[in-house]
Amino acid sequence: MIGIFDSGSGGLTVLKAIREVLPSADIVYLGDIARAPYGSRSREELSRFTMEALMYLEKRGATSIVSACNSVSASLALSLFDTLETEPRHIIEMVGPTVSAFRSTTERLLLVATPATIDSGVYQNAFTMIGVRCTFVAIPELAAAIEFGESDERLETLMREALEPFEDTYDTLILACTHYPLVSQIFARVVPHIDMIDPAFLVAERAERRLWPREAGEGKLVFCVTKETEPFRRRVAALFGEGQTIDIVAV
Repeated sequence: MIGIFDSGSGGLTVLKAIREVLPSADIVYLGDIARAPYGSRSREELSRFTMEALMYLEKRGATSIVSACNSVSASLALSLFDTLETEPRHIIEMVGPTVSAFRSTTERLLLVATPATIDSGVYQNAFTMIGVRCTFVAIPELAAAIEFGESDERLETLMREALEPFEDTYDTLILACTHYPLVSQIFARVVPHIDMIDPAFLVAERAERRLWPREAGEGKLVFCVTKETEPFRRRVAALFGEGQTIDIVAV
């Protein structure tokens, strides 16, 4: 079974992409909505939340893990693996697949993410290691506004405040928060001349390479949240069909 976790509904974009390439995999999804947003959390909190999520998913039977939250990628340190049953090669996070896709690019890259992701420096370090230049911009409050269903007008305002200075100087916009692809149509209005990349598909490609056929199953899908909200339920229905069961759990 594959365990996928995120601070809320953003990881559903990753789940959807993985479902498309591994339709027979059994998957349990955990959205930690009660403690969302993660984007403003400290490194200590993110490390604790990460470990609690991983341990919960292991108890539910997950033998492979996908961290669908960019903000916790910096918390998936090798030192944590000794406390887990899951082997390191069966843990997939967002940063590696995203950055590796641009190893030979000459495009002008602009990456947007939560403050926690930008402040961690994890993407900056990764792009530096492959010798690729990239500009990094945090968009405060946007992930939370998406998670809790604020108006399109509010979302567009947050985007414009952060991105309008960059519209004409970059080729590719990397959406390095899994919530952001949920409102890609608004990003397209704000920066219409920049191509957008959703890392969910890059993560799904890596999951297919590493986890198939090991995770072949019956195609079961289980949704768990630490707090139920109407926006989460609507997104599950839109992406995976009506009638999905959503369990309320504690981690």
